Amino acid sequence: MSSGSEAEVTAIGSPVGPSGGRRDRLAAALLPPLMALALAAVVGDLLILAFGEAPREVYRLLIEGTWGNAYGLGQVLYKATTLTCTGLAFAIAARAGLFNIGGESQIAAGGFAAGTVGFLLPAAMPALLAVPLLVLAAMAGGGVVGAVPGALKARFGANEVIVTIMLNFIVLALLNYAVSSHLHVPETLHTPEIAAGVIPRLADFSSTFRGSAANLSMLIVVAAAALLWWYLFRTRRGYELRAVGLQPDAAEYGGVRVGSVWTRAMIISGAVAGLGGINYVLGYKHYYEEGFATGSGFLGIAVALVGRNHPVGVMLAALLFATLSQGGLAVNALVPKQMVDVLQAVVILAMVTSVPEVQRVLRAGLRGVRS
Repeated sequence: MSSGSEAEVTAIGSPVGPSGGRRDRLAAALLPPLMALALAAVVGDLLILAFGEAPREVYRLLIEGTWGNAYGLGQVLYKATTLTCTGLAFAIAARAGLFNIGGESQIAAGGFAAGTVGFLLPAAMPALLAVPLLVLAAMAGGGVVGAVPGALKARFGANEVIVTIMLNFIVLALLNYAVSSHLHVPETLHTPEIAAGVIPRLADFSSTFRGSAANLSMLIVVAAAALLWWYLFRTRRGYELRAVGLQPDAAEYGGVRVGSVWTRAMIISGAVAGLGGINYVLGYKHYYEEGFATGSGFLGIAVALVGRNHPVGVMLAALLFATLSQGGLAVNALVPKQMVDVLQAVVILAMVTSVPEVQRVLRAGLRGVRS
């Protein structure tokens, strides 16, 4: 397969001419999330009216409580940083035709690795050495957990959906045991604070962000997203990964080692999810704590779907879901914050039914379960 032939196929798989290819691919990429957002807006209006409130007033509060003040903006950026990592983790696996539902355990393993290595480091270690070391530790922790379903898929054909779901329970239980039995600070359920490698918070540079958890780990995550974009769309390994995701049999016929691609994709996926652990451990609390990112792994799936499994789209979708999450707290005085959960569910359902990549992965997963 040549890269030229790939450029002649739209995101929905229909051949197009060279003049309309870019326009059609852009439309295919943007229309599903825009339609999902429009549907969510309609449902949101109906729910708000059902509670006897004015939609305009509720949405005004939502914007003012998120992007309208420094604290709300900081919280949005903090939540978006974690969701970007779990969204990218799912996206990289989906590009290879895999369904990684193990983000919960992978981000926890990454946070645990960073926290454990962090409190073992000497306090005198310079941040320029400590931060990269802890970032690598977080990625290694998540990568190890991601490697397990990848290797089982490549060697035995094990369904990665089942394996990653089971690993969520196993890994989280093991981490809970390690912390509660051996590594916790007395009277708490978290590890000791890291001795070196603290990432500054935005409040350290501007007092307007006081109280916000936002920190400079977002810059590391943005750099990781850029690196993933380069890997996927500018390297041979990335092309092989996408080819396997589109048609593994054809890719294998063309000389691609499908099993190796699957393993590599899951390792990268787990490593990126593990990277999300530094947002809390290095940039916010400075220790590992059980449940610090509960729900982020699963919500990352929705982020990847809305972002169409593209690094730029994932970052934008992460901002959207982080805004809804923080906005739910802002509008709680008028409507229940659970309304935001309903809106997120509407977006997810609309995207699942409209994204062909997801439909293809789901069909493959179902065939694997039946076999």
